[in-house]
Amino acid sequence: MAHVPAAERRPQLIKAAVDLMTREGIAAGSTRAIATELGVAQATVHYTFGTKEGLYRAVMEQLTDELVARVKRAAPNDTGFEETLSALATALWRTVREQPSSHQLLAELTLFALRTPALSDAVESHYRDVTEVAAELIAEAATRTGRSLAQPAETLARFFLAGFDGLTTQRLALPDEAAEYACLQALVSSTVALAGGQLDLVVVPRDLDR
Repeated sequence: MAHVPAAERRPQLIKAAVDLMTREGIAAGSTRAIATELGVAQATVHYTFGTKEGLYRAVMEQLTDELVARVKRAAPNDTGFEETLSALATALWRTVREQPSSHQLLAELTLFALRTPALSDAVESHYRDVTEVAAELIAEAATRTGRSLAQPAETLARFFLAGFDGLTTQRLALPDEAAEYACLQALVSSTVALAGGQLDLVVVPRDLDR
């Protein structure tokens, strides 16, 4: 078999790990099973990532990067503050509806990382990156629309993401389209209120598939 450089093998192994653990859960993600998924020797995994934890860290980083990139692409630059938050919420929620298995895998990896010292930096990096991006988009929207925030943008981002994480878990465990839509609207409205706006219900697009 021809030699494949580590730089080329790395994304292949990450994809194999994501595919396997998405189907069967993180408990099934041994280096042997991931190697088998791709059809390479187990030693290839260790050569590329060093340890299983190294591979898991790479998987978390990729899932985080994909989520952040999608939200950034959806961020409007010509709407009001409330409409901007609504658009961001819609973009995030669409990822939950379209890729529930990815969110479940990320949740599993997060809990695993919290109990694994070698991965503590990975879970911290995940939450830091997501919070920083959300705070940046909120601050940009406030500046663009001339809104003076009653709370720091990071506080607003953490508040919104905490609620969103809860809604995501509920979606995975007990799906209810009508309740989810109402709660998403309430979350956006509460975030706007915390930012210094009136506690009016912000309209989130009903058709999240568009």
